[in-house]
Amino acid sequence: MAQVPAAVVAAGGLVGGYAVARWTKKRPLGGVALAAAGAVAARQWHQAGGAKASVGLSAAYLAAFGASHPLAKKVGAWPAVFAVAGTVAAASWAVTRRTDG
Repeated sequence: MAQVPAAVVAAGGLVGGYAVARWTKKRPLGGVALAAAGAVAARQWHQAGGAKASVGLSAAYLAAFGASHPLAKKVGAWPAVFAVAGTVAAASWAVTRRTDG
């Protein structure tokens, strides 16, 4: 069975985490979704690019989550989430493109 690319997992974690928090009205539940996807992506980043790639991309994932909040005040919640998710997906692809499905 083919593995879902880390770029998709990471973007899905950012979008999915926000969606879960918004629709359930339980922010901690959204955080669980965000963290679970981040852990899966970090493991894939480590397999694809080693510790340096995993640490760097995990930091970018967390920074994107943080950046989405002030960005949402300027452009709206969903556009901010999609923007940071796309940015993380692009970074993930750029770092792991030779080995990531």
